[in-house]
Parts: sequence; C-alpha cells; structure tokens
Amino acid sequence: MPLARAELESLLRTRQLDRTLTTALPAVPDTDLASTGIAALDARVGGGLPRGHISEVVGPRSSGRTSLTLQMLAAATARGELVALVDALDMFDVESAAAAGIDLARLLWVRGHVVSNPGLCRDMNQRALEQAIRALALILQAGNFGLVVFDAAEAPADALRRLPFTTWLRLQRMVEGSQTTCVLVGGDTMARSSAGLTLRTGVRDLGLGVSRGVRFQNRLFEGMDVAARVVRARAHVQEDAAVALTTVATNCA
Repeated sequence: MPLARAELESLLRTRQLDRTLTTALPAVPDTDLASTGIAALDARVGGGLPRGHISEVVGPRSSGRTSLTLQMLAAATARGELVALVDALDMFDVESAAAAGIDLARLLWVRGHVVSNPGLCRDMNQRALEQAIRALALILQAGNFGLVVFDAAEAPADALRRLPFTTWLRLQRMVEGSQTTCVLVGGDTMARSSAGLTLRTGVRDLGLGVSRGVRFQNRLFEGMDVAARVVRARAHVQEDAAVALTTVATNCA
C-alpha cells in the first residue's frame, strides 16, 4: 500500500497535481454514511451512501445521473473532504462542476481516453478502460479521499461486460473498512456490493407519477424532473424506495 501511494504521488507530481493528494484531509465525521447533499434522497436511504462500500448511479443518457453525481461531489467537498473522479471518457465539464458547488481545489480529476464508439479499435478501447480501472485502484489504495467516483457512463456496454467480475470484488476489498465512499456511474449496473446502494435515475415515470421530463422557458433550458429509484442489495432483504428530484440549471450567458 505505501508503494502504491508513492507511485500515485510520483505520477501526480509529474502532472503537477500533487498538491491535491498531499493536502491533509480534515477528520471525517465518525459515521458510516456520506450524505448525498439531497435531503429527500438522504431521508430515503437512512442518511446517505455507505462508506467502505461500492455504490452505483445508473441510468440512460440525460436521465439526471450526472447532476446527481455532481451534487454528491459538491456535498463531499463542502464537508471538507478530498474527492477523486476517474473520468474514463474525459467528459467532465469543469464549469458545470464549479456551478454545482464543487470545490475544485479538493478534486483530483483523472482523465481517461475510452471512446464511446471505438469502431475497429476495440482492443485499444479495452486497454483504455483497464487503465482507468487501474487508476481507480491506485486512488482507493492511497486513501485520503472521502468520495471516489468512477464515471464510465458512456463506455460501450460490451467493453464493460468483458471486464472480469473479480475486478469489482478486488475493488470492494480495497475500499472495505475505510471511510471512503466509492461510486460507479454507468448506463447500467456494473457491480453489486452487498451493502452498497444502486441509485437508478430517469426522467420517465418510475412508479412516482413523474413524467414531465425536460422543461424549457422562453427557449432556455430550465431544468428537468428526475426520478431516482433506490435499490438496496442485502443478503436476505430487498428494499426498494423512490424519490423525486429536480435539477437546477445555471445560466452561463
């Protein structure tokens, strides 16, 4: 573990990003849950996402998964925690992140080079995805992060399916017992931690009567109504709850 941290710090120094990792992390509150920053959602899941486990935010494109992820990152930095984002497809928008309230000085952003339509370059794309997984593993081993997000939402489904299932078991062992919340973001579930949560987002009716979808006013995007379904995986108990969320749009004139 010290060797992995040393390798990560050396890489960050090379890219002039070492201050993000070496800045001391304030003491994390003595709790097993990390608030999502959305009161209605926290109320449904008992206070937030479990630390020391892998959870997921899944849903189709334009379902609200990015808005939910940004909100969680913003809530973590507001608590004084360091956060990390492994952006497998290099799609992170810094301006949107700042507008959502994320303290960028507390964010480690690892940019990948997976592409959504690899064409004949499937093998290169697969290697890029595996490199992103290795970056995630190094960050989890390094510690010091309150929230670590792996965003592969636009990655080809077949590339994700080709990853051995032991990949997720290995990552779960790395985060287990720590104060880190690990969140995977994708179009569909990738791993199912026995104590983690899956937040499934969508603008269509998920049994909540929410179907208004995207709203515009005077030709300007105003926001969209998002339904987030919470699926809790347990060894013997299956729980299912849902909550309606509304995104906030920023006018970047």
